[in-house]
Amino acid sequence: MGIESCTDHNMQRSCVTILAFGAAAIATIAWAGHELPVYPSYYPHEIKLSTVAPDQAPQALKDGKIQAYIGPGLKFSGTPSIDIQAVESLGSFVTVRSNPRSPRAVEEGQACDVAGAVMHALATEDDMVLHPYPVTPFHGDYLYHADLAAAAKVRFAAAALSIDDLKIKASGDLRQRHPRWSTSDNDWDAEIEEVDAGALMSDAAFVVDGLITPPWVRTGWFQAERLLRDSLDDADRKQRVESLLAQLKTGDFTGLADRINLERGLVTALSSGCRKVVAGYTVRREYANVEYTVGIENIGYDALAGLHSPMFIRTVKLKDFPWNGWLALGIASSPDSAWNPIGGMTDPFGRMMGFALNDPPLLPSACDAGWMPNRISDLPSSHGQ
Repeated sequence: MGIESCTDHNMQRSCVTILAFGAAAIATIAWAGHELPVYPSYYPHEIKLSTVAPDQAPQALKDGKIQAYIGPGLKFSGTPSIDIQAVESLGSFVTVRSNPRSPRAVEEGQACDVAGAVMHALATEDDMVLHPYPVTPFHGDYLYHADLAAAAKVRFAAAALSIDDLKIKASGDLRQRHPRWSTSDNDWDAEIEEVDAGALMSDAAFVVDGLITPPWVRTGWFQAERLLRDSLDDADRKQRVESLLAQLKTGDFTGLADRINLERGLVTALSSGCRKVVAGYTVRREYANVEYTVGIENIGYDALAGLHSPMFIRTVKLKDFPWNGWLALGIASSPDSAWNPIGGMTDPFGRMMGFALNDPPLLPSACDAGWMPNRISDLPSSHGQ
């Protein structure tokens, strides 16, 4: 395997070409004119990963210079052609934090009124889904929480305050669209933040012996803990959260029903207050070229991380090749981490290159919050299954 680093001065991008060569002796019967019916993996023998600016990526996709673009922010001048398809995944969580020093949010009930007023204002945002519960339909364990999520919507259905009566602190796109939401320092009633869902997961994950750990990093209850634990100001709630976390992480439960009840109890304890609440989420859209013959035929992606996942690299298949081929990918960010055994390849570019270089035994499951075998396995069957 070789790695070629290069720089395209015209597009001002950094790129890495990953070449994979392998040879294996297989003793089997081969019939002329027929291919093997099952391939263990659609793994391209060359992967070119390039940093491409979002304003340059649409044309690169149309021209077939890249087959997919990893990252949000792509904007097309018109409606994309039928050959440019979008892949949707969880983009970001939108949280609302009330200021304990604000006279409008001194009591818990007042904080709930402030959160409700902000949610009603956010409901008009085109790119946001109002969902006042930290486990979303993109999470594999959402069905365990669907009734609690519905109850949370009812809880914040009525607003006792108007957003015009509040001083709002926001940043990024929200601040640009709402100039009044620019209060700074300590003079604010509520703060609106967007937390990238993919970064929330990747920041908590690490690799041990080729396995992505901890095993619960993709669950909704774990992400709820990372979002809301810092807002706990009640000793009893803190103790309950700590106890439930310890049981879930050590496997201190008797079966599936017991585990689900622990997960529901944890998220309920985390989201029962109003000092910090999840108001909703945004949807990330990444794009791929599916044209014949320069495009992609098969795309596997993570509901939380989108195309920035080992699942994509291990399932992608080019249309003009029965197995491998030359895959060109664009990514929004340039390499900026240490890229050594101590500092690690922790930037998005480095993690994506790591997905291509590594051969993990397990991949994120496309159907739930767990994991699935990377390749075909001869698993022993049990009686009756």
